Amino acid sequence: MGVMEIIGIAGCVSLLAGWRLYLCIFATGLAMRMNALPLPEHLASLDVLANPWVMCIAALAAIVEFLADKVMWLDTAWDAVHTIVRPIGGALLALAIIDPSDPGTQVIAFLLGGGASLAAHAGKAGARGMVNASPEPVSNVTVSTAEDVATVGLLYLAYEFPLLAGGIALFLLALTITLLVIIRRAIGKVLARRRPPPPA
Repeated sequence: MGVMEIIGIAGCVSLLAGWRLYLCIFATGLAMRMNALPLPEHLASLDVLANPWVMCIAALAAIVEFLADKVMWLDTAWDAVHTIVRPIGGALLALAIIDPSDPGTQVIAFLLGGGASLAAHAGKAGARGMVNASPEPVSNVTVSTAEDVATVGLLYLAYEFPLLAGGIALFLLALTITLLVIIRRAIGKVLARRRPPPPA
């Protein structure tokens, strides 16, 4: 596996961890236990994700997240709590993927992985806050389910086809930036409406 493929996988997993950290951990561990995801020797450090205890805790957390994410405003509270957890988890996943023989590369992976997870988390949390502002609950459940399906599907593609991982990571990064720009504009419009008109 080449350097660009490894960087692509690390970026992809970090960005997806910003959406669904526990699902990333559980899905990766499950795929490894079922031998559906034969990892090369270089990624052997991810074997810990196939540990039954790690998988059990990740599965329970993923179920709680799955349910909490479908309830309007509870999902926002859940996201607020995970503003620290997801970036750290994404950074640690990136750290596990990068070659441990080069400490400099590992520090870079840790910083970029955490930054990518934080950016993805901010985009997701901001978008969900906007969706929660709509009066009907269907859009919240639809967006949450789309996030679940996209996380599993993109994670599978990244591991199954490492050459695509870099493209998937770039797509996720572009999506994250787009969400952040939309959120910034929406907040700007709300704040502009609340400003008192200038005196005549």
